[in-house]
Amino acid sequence: MKKGFTIVEVSILFVIFLIVAFLVAPLSLDDTVQAKNISRWRSVQQDFSNIFFSIDNYKEEKSSSFKDALIAVLENEIKETISTYKITYKNGTFPSNTYRFKDYNLTLSNAVISVKFFEEPQQNVLGFLMYDVNGKKGPNAWGKDVFGYNVYENKIEPFGKNESVSSQKQDCSKNGSGLFCSNYYLIGGNFD
Repeated sequence: MKKGFTIVEVSILFVIFLIVAFLVAPLSLDDTVQAKNISRWRSVQQDFSNIFFSIDNYKEEKSSSFKDALIAVLENEIKETISTYKITYKNGTFPSNTYRFKDYNLTLSNAVISVKFFEEPQQNVLGFLMYDVNGKKGPNAWGKDVFGYNVYENKIEPFGKNESVSSQKQDCSKNGSGLFCSNYYLIGGNFD
């Protein structure tokens, strides 16, 4: 009568557990990183309420436009300019010229920020502001760690705010661009 397991049986069982752990660990690690980036993005929204207060004060003091005040306030947050930085869409493809930026800056909080203004407003949008919540660290993809705002004449709003929730969810999927994740995560949407 045999009692217990042999060393070979225990070793085989141990190897099986290791294989399962190696398959599951990257998925849970990715989910943890994504959840952290979404949490950072939500806290950025609170920080931007302070920026609006600063913009209003700057506009009153300098009698300037919202655009000029936004640029001036953001310049106070910039630590240095970054020369090499690339962004992809969430699905891994590269953005169209509309969503490419030229000048990237590292903020005092080590985020990456860039503002792009159009020569002519597009549907009342003066330009875009992109914000990478974890700085130069990857993945540098829209909807994963990069989020954005439309800049209007007197306000900024997250990309996708005026889209239906189903459109936001679809764009925020693995096959989407990830642009609308900027608003989708703020309204409680889950990451894909």
